[in-house]
Amino acid sequence: QLQLVESGGGLVQPGGSLRLSCAASGFTLDYYAIGWFRQAPGKEREGVSCISSSGGPTNYADSVKGRFTISRDNAKNTVYLQMNSLKPEDTAVYSCASSHHSCTVVPGTKGYYYGMDYWGKGTLVTVSS
Repeated sequence: QLQLVESGGGLVQPGGSLRLSCAASGFTLDYYAIGWFRQAPGKEREGVSCISSSGGPTNYADSVKGRFTISRDNAKNTVYLQMNSLKPEDTAVYSCASSHHSCTVVPGTKGYYYGMDYWGKGTLVTVSS
């Protein structure tokens, strides 16, 4: 079964850090760009960050630039999202998704990419004191 599984979410205080993981099973991530998305209660899902298949080009939503870092370890078939200086407004369900195309954002979307195929079910991040 081809799937992506997220982990690493939880409750953290404002200013704290978490590292999310996106692990693939049933296929290798080597040839896919991977994006992280989040959906806060009552809001649309939005793109957070993306990393190309080579691990080179990356992009970030303006709201997380300088605080979040995306990386990948193809040997472990896993992509990570290091989240620092977390804010209450970062509270959301975080999901990862693969793209067989690239991290090029489709115009007019909230950070979706061309060629997206597999999605994980998500992991909840709650930032609260």
